Amino acid sequence: MKRTKSTRRAMHATGPHKERALLVGARARNGSDLWELDESLDELAELAGAAEAKVEGRVTQHLPEPSPTYLGKGKLENLTRRVDAEGIDTVIFDDELTPTQQRTLENKLGVKVIDRTALILDVFARRARTREGQLQIELAQTEYLLPRLAGQWSHLERLGGGIGTRGPGETQIETDRRLVRGRLGRIKRDLDRVRSQRASQRGKRASGAARVTSLVGYTNAGKSAVFNRLVSGGVPSRNQMFSTLDTTTRKLYLPSGASATLSDTVGFVHKLPPVLVASFRATLEELSEADLLLHVVDVSNRRAAEQAQVVDDTLEGMGLSDKPRILVLNKLDLVAGGPEVEETWGIRPKIRIVLTSALEGWGIRQLREAIDEQVSEKPTSTLHAAAVS
Repeated sequence: MKRTKSTRRAMHATGPHKERALLVGARARNGSDLWELDESLDELAELAGAAEAKVEGRVTQHLPEPSPTYLGKGKLENLTRRVDAEGIDTVIFDDELTPTQQRTLENKLGVKVIDRTALILDVFARRARTREGQLQIELAQTEYLLPRLAGQWSHLERLGGGIGTRGPGETQIETDRRLVRGRLGRIKRDLDRVRSQRASQRGKRASGAARVTSLVGYTNAGKSAVFNRLVSGGVPSRNQMFSTLDTTTRKLYLPSGASATLSDTVGFVHKLPPVLVASFRATLEELSEADLLLHVVDVSNRRAAEQAQVVDDTLEGMGLSDKPRILVLNKLDLVAGGPEVEETWGIRPKIRIVLTSALEGWGIRQLREAIDEQVSEKPTSTLHAAAVS
């Protein structure tokens, strides 16, 4: 049967619906964030894309001081009109919102409001594959949800009180909180078992002669690619954020004949939610047990310095800033001028630098030698082991 124009118009796509999202960022003039607002929103757009949202635009504002509604009154009014005019499904804010801010903004905008923390948790949930990873994400999401439960029952508040609204609403909130706390307890018990298993594994490794090395770095810096080059680990290496959530450990054979263990760990990100760091404690414990950290940096990224600083700050927050470290400047195949790259990063005192391209295999031999010298406590003739082979 021949399709008429009206028949074709009535047909609809059957693929998954992509949420139409607006990104919103605000910065107080007295703020101390090293990232420019537009750069932070660029990364937020990458995160939104990883969560399969379609970013339709962004709204920014510089304020003299932080606003209790995140944006100023006029800017919020403009945002409300834009959401309505453009058929926006979701508004994503670049900072973590308080439960009160989130409820206020949802009531004002009339659409779903999520913050950077919720978005990162969603991306992590999509990437989790193992039972351990899923438990850690569920713990973080539940901890995040608990203080926001009252907002789930705001429809009862809007009824204006009266018979049948006060008691049931309050009872339901308390019931939900008890259920959530019960779930938290079960998740934590399951994770405790995981931590006990990890402690046992680390104890067995410590009983041998092998030294412990761990990869650390910003998400998508190429840690898994470096890991695979060093140990033929077979870890999936993809050009996407948070492709690795679960720690993988392999034996690393060094040029001197000595051996070490090498662990690939979850990547960090700007404004990494504290609730996520706490939930991934079982995974991040590998870093605290390491004798040496390999800090992998994507030198082709225009925000490489800021990303490296995020990792440094996170390690300092974990009490690991004094841990011996090698700075691995990766993805050299995507930039020009190896010596210039090393010169730029050479200002970091007492940290050895190795230039690599895990994709091409450049600098991997030099990295093995640098690791060998560090874990064997051999004297080094120079602070820098660069060069591409």
